[in-house]
This record gives sequence, structure tokens and C-alpha cells, in this order.
Amino acid sequence: MSVPASLLPQLEAVVQHGSAEKRAETLRRITTLFLDGAPSFHAEHIALFDDVIGCLIDEIEAKALAELACRIAPVVNAPASVVSTLAQSDDIAVAGPILKQARIADHDLMYIAENKSQTHLLAISARQRVSEALSDILVARGDREVARSIANNRHAELSDNAFTTLVKRAEEDSVLAEKVGMRTDIPPRLFGQLLMRASEVVQKRLLAKAKPETQTDIRRVLAQVTDEVAAKAAPRNYAATLAAVRALHSQHKLKVLILARANGFGWSTVKAILNARPGAKPSPHALDVARDNFERLTVTTAQRVVRFWQVRQGTGD
Repeated sequence: MSVPASLLPQLEAVVQHGSAEKRAETLRRITTLFLDGAPSFHAEHIALFDDVIGCLIDEIEAKALAELACRIAPVVNAPASVVSTLAQSDDIAVAGPILKQARIADHDLMYIAENKSQTHLLAISARQRVSEALSDILVARGDREVARSIANNRHAELSDNAFTTLVKRAEEDSVLAEKVGMRTDIPPRLFGQLLMRASEVVQKRLLAKAKPETQTDIRRVLAQVTDEVAAKAAPRNYAATLAAVRALHSQHKLKVLILARANGFGWSTVKAILNARPGAKPSPHALDVARDNFERLTVTTAQRVVRFWQVRQGTGD
């Protein structure tokens, strides 16, 4: 097989002196020639097309490159150098189809994931196969949409480290929490942490979407988490803490929710503290608002606020 003789005389002239339209048309014809014979081509044939197409795409407009990318991305034996060039384009219209579908070496994907834009990461996260090493980069660098996409991709291999990061990020993202919780490969320990930190709404959604046998596991984990929280809370000096909370609250110097979150209390304990305060008990609506605020507050933030207050009062280190 060789490039038809009618194309050979044109190629050098097109590359050197042809208009953008002429270059695009020549690229289109050669790409069609490749696609028509791709299933039967040998390695030397592929190398020839790699050289020819590679010469053309150096001086081609983005629209034509995007068209080329869409056409060759699904082809198993697409020219490797052309694929690599297109994948590293800053234009996601060009790189996107390649990153989602084309056969690309993992080290090249990792380089792109480490250096390109969030839209590039999002395209990679949708691939039919994503290795653990590549997933680690996507989870570490990716924004919210990338994190959700990689969690939703059942073909993505996630390491314990990636799952740990996703579970942590899921504290502030209920959509992500649901996607991570639906993965069958999440380690049991991290699944328990996810359920413990997830809102009641997310817990119910996970139960509703899970298979019957998985529902049993989820209920078991929830029960275990509840028991563990109760066991950890039991040894605490509840009376002393309640007295401290009352004193601080009466002085208007520290919110109950902040102190409770900083000490690692669960909502059931906080609710008991709120109901135990002197005076009228909070209304159901007030408790709902308090719970929403409590669940949005992270332990780290609460502890920082407490330390800041202690420094202000001269009791901190």
C-alpha cells in the first residue's frame, strides 16, 4: 500500500504554498484514505500516514484539526505521533476527542493530566480505562466536575489514596458523596467514613439506589457507625462540657455549634445540648437550621475558630 500517486505531487506544494482551505481538503482526503484501509494496514503503512498527516497538521487550522481528531479518535491503530500531537493541543475541541477515546500511553496521559487545563482532565476522566496512577493525578488536580466524573467512571481504577481524597472532598459535595458511595470498589473503612459524614439525604439516596444485598451492608455500616459514635461520646465529661457551653454561650463569646464540632460531637449530642439549655427549647425549625449549619461546618474550621478565640482570651499557647 502507498499513498496514491495523484496525492504525492500535491502534498509538498500544499504544505509549502497551499491555502488553509487547500491544506484542510488534502488532510481530509488523506484521512479518508487512512480510515478506509485502517483495519488491514501493517505497521509500516501506519508509519507512512503518521509522517504524511504529521506534515499537514503543523500548518492546519483548529477547525480542521478538530475534525481530524473526531475521525481518528475511535480508530485502534491511529498514527501514534499524530494522536500524541492532537492530545497535547491546548484547544480542547482538538484534544478532547483524543483524550476520551484514542489509544494513548499512560505516561503521556499523566503528563497531560499534570500540565493541562481542567477541561483536559475532565476529558481524561471519561476514558474507558483510567489507571490508579492516572486517577491519583486527576483526583489531586481536578476541580469539582473532574472529581465527580472520575468517581462516576466505573472503568477508573482508584487507589486507597484517591478514595481517601474523594471521601474528604465529599464532605462539601453531596453529589460527589453519592457517586463515591455507589462504587462497589470503595474500601469498607472509607465507606464507613463516607456514610458517617454524609447528610441524611445522601444516606437515603444511597439506600434507595443500592441493590438489596448492598442495602443490607449500608444499614449495617450505619448501625455500626452509630454505635461507634455513641461509644466515643460516652466517656466524655458531658456535664462539664455542657457547663462550659452554657458559660460561653451566656457570654456571647462562642457558638454552641462551633465548640461541639471542634470537639468531634455528632448531631445527636449537639441536639441534646441545645435542648438542655435553660429557657424555652428550640423549635423544630430552629433545630433544622442548626443542623444544616452544623453539617456545613468542618471540624478543622471549628478547631481553628476555637484556637483563635483562646488566643484572643489569652488562654491559647
